[in-house]
Order: sequence, then structure tokens, then C-alpha cells
Amino acid sequence: MTIKNVVLVSTAMIFTATGFAQNTPRWEVYGDYAYLQFNPTVTGLQSRAFNGGGGGAQVNIGKLFSIKGDFQGYGSTTVTLTTTGPVVTPHGTIPAGTFSSSFNQFTYLFGPVVGIHTSKFYVYGEYLMGQSNTNGYGELAKSINAGGGTVNASGTQHPFTMLLGGGLDFNINKHIGLRLGEMGWELTRFTNPISDTNNQHSFRYLGGVVFRFGGAQ
Repeated sequence: MTIKNVVLVSTAMIFTATGFAQNTPRWEVYGDYAYLQFNPTVTGLQSRAFNGGGGGAQVNIGKLFSIKGDFQGYGSTTVTLTTTGPVVTPHGTIPAGTFSSSFNQFTYLFGPVVGIHTSKFYVYGEYLMGQSNTNGYGELAKSINAGGGTVNASGTQHPFTMLLGGGLDFNINKHIGLRLGEMGWELTRFTNPISDTNNQHSFRYLGGVVFRFGGAQ
């Protein structure tokens, strides 16, 4: 490689790095619509679609690395369990019948984000951990017991929760962006009143608006 080529390549790399730095804000705050396809670990309960929303904040440390806090809530939906005969579970007995309950969920997650800011887009991946809570399994146990069952379950649980995913933002200007799509796999560990299985694997989608502040990192 000639000296001329070395100079050209080095100059291009410098301008590219400078461009990334100029487009990386210090803070990002967002609000969003949230969709969760929740898969309960109970035979007879189908996958549930949750709709909700929330937001969070992210501090960018350097050009690629960030720390994020994410908070989402999902509105109540109804779940129904039907049994044709008495079912003996590790947590009690379920009589024959149809049992319904409300089901909501809230998650609060924190963790690292790795991404690239350009003048028009922000592409990123994330690994978040924290907790979630729901009244769903507790309310289902109440419905079962009101029908003659003897199921013991916590009213509200706060289990370990984990999210692995990524997303794409489109920048309207320097301070405002659209979160076109953030998608991820979410693991929750709620204990249900029917069995001892406690790992729920769900799909999550977010879309919303991002506000950016502070100088380049």
C-alpha cells in the first residue's frame, strides 16, 4: 500500500469515528407502546397478547457502550382455564369447571446496550435483567378456590426477569428520534398454581419516541 493510500484510508477512518462521536448524545429518554406475547406454563392456558406501554432512560458511555433502565406495564386481560375432572397439583387440587381471572404485568429491567449512532439511525443490541410482577396466577388460584379448589399460590409475584434483544431508531433531527422497532426474547420465572414449572418464554415489541440530550461522547 502506498503512502497516499495509507493517508486516504486513515483520513476516512478519522472522519468516520468523528461522525459517530458527533452523533452520540449523552442521554436518551424514551416513551413507547409495548406488546408482549406471553406464554404461560399452564396446560390449558393459551399464549396471551398483552398491550401496554412505558419508557426508560439510557446514558451513553463512549461511542458504542450504554447503560439502560427500562420500565413497562401491560394492561389487564382475562385468562380462562377449563378442567374436565379433579386435577391434583403440587400446590393443591383443582375441581372440574371453568375458571377465569384477570392478568396484568409490569417489568423493570437494567443492563448494557451496545450500538452505533449515525446521523440518521441508531442500531443497537441489549441484555437487560431485573424483575417483573403479575397478579395473574394469584387471581387464577382465587378463582379455582372459589369453585371448590384448594390451590395455594402467591397473590403477586416478583421473579427474576431477563430480556435479550435489539432495535432500530430513525432520527428526525438531532434531539428527536422514532423507535421503529425494538424486539426481544423475555424470560420470566413466575410460579404457577398448577405445576412446578416456572420459566415463561415471551416475545416483546416496543415502538415509540426517543428524546436525546447532551453533547457527543
